[in-house]
Amino acid sequence: MAVVILQHTPEARPHALCAAVAAAGLDLRAYRAWTGDLPDDLAGVDALVVADGPKVTRSAELALLRGALAAEVPVLGLGEGAQLLAVAAGGAARSASSPSDAPSGPSGWGPLGLTPAAGSDPLFASTPARSQVLHRDGDCVELPAQAVVLASDEHHPVQAFRIGASAWGVRFPLGESNTAPALPEPWQERVLARFAALVAARAEHTATRAFFTRRAGAWEDRFAYQTPAYEAAVARMELPRGAAALDLGCGTGRAMPALRAQVGAEGTVLGVDVTHAMLTAAAGIGRVDCGQLLLADCARLPLPTASVHGIFAAGLLDHLPHPRTALREWARVSADDGVLLLFHPSGRAERAARHGRPLSADDPLAEPNLRPVLHTTGWRLTVYDDAEHHFLARAVRAR
Repeated sequence: MAVVILQHTPEARPHALCAAVAAAGLDLRAYRAWTGDLPDDLAGVDALVVADGPKVTRSAELALLRGALAAEVPVLGLGEGAQLLAVAAGGAARSASSPSDAPSGPSGWGPLGLTPAAGSDPLFASTPARSQVLHRDGDCVELPAQAVVLASDEHHPVQAFRIGASAWGVRFPLGESNTAPALPEPWQERVLARFAALVAARAEHTATRAFFTRRAGAWEDRFAYQTPAYEAAVARMELPRGAAALDLGCGTGRAMPALRAQVGAEGTVLGVDVTHAMLTAAAGIGRVDCGQLLLADCARLPLPTASVHGIFAAGLLDHLPHPRTALREWARVSADDGVLLLFHPSGRAERAARHGRPLSADDPLAEPNLRPVLHTTGWRLTVYDDAEHHFLARAVRAR
């Protein structure tokens, strides 16, 4: 995993940002975009930084940026990179063709004014209200409707902006000051350090979203044959009518129809996933008729304590970096005697063979490993069924 920097000239390497990224313990990978050198996709990309450069149309970069925006991969556009970001999100950028098209006032150093939105922005909060920055004349940015302006000056209505919760455009140089061109001012260092920290904190979710976003549209058709196995697994939860059930890491919500049938019209079904594209796909095939869809981290559920009676998690636990944390959170939201069903439509041996590896004794789903972890996180294992063509573990919330 790495922070990818797209350079547009040999000297357009944002050194201050590189230092912040390195300080956060992240790897850097630079691409010479001016030669056509670009990543094939977003696999292994923790964040995308588009450096400053000449004003040219870059369709391949726009496609990469659109993919990053869709998957919520953190993005930082600098200078002309900010203009590319705006265009990728549905805005526009143009160079002034005549003096009358250009913003009034000269290029050079001037005060930067923050908008009220900057006060709560993850990067710009606590930035001095009137900082001195280098601004440029003659280029205009038209932001898409969903963008939030964070900074402007008297000649340029858009100097910094945010799109969604993961993408920022900064049109003035970060890492230069009017007294020391090679060094960032303290507030600029904070902006860069916060971006690097945000990238590091979101790395796990970024990888998940990048993987599933580009597969979401075809996911249901590709795995529709597994529906009977999901139905059989849900049946083993044995939830009463009127119960509240979660489908964690729901993807396209394949378990939701069976959960709805089990808890009845008077029950509650909630599908939870961290990838927006998967929930969009689920809504598109009618899963909202079975229950509600929620974008959330399964290890930090926005639900009251003891509020659910059943949790279904397919192919999820062994992919989490901190399974104990997740299991404790699932125990928190579960009522006494609530049911947890861990499922996969392939057995452990079948999956190991498919990936060309032996079945490992260190597998977190092996019974000698899973049973004590469940016990110490608030669960009691009642059924362990690692069959040839499915894996299923049923646990009950310990009193």
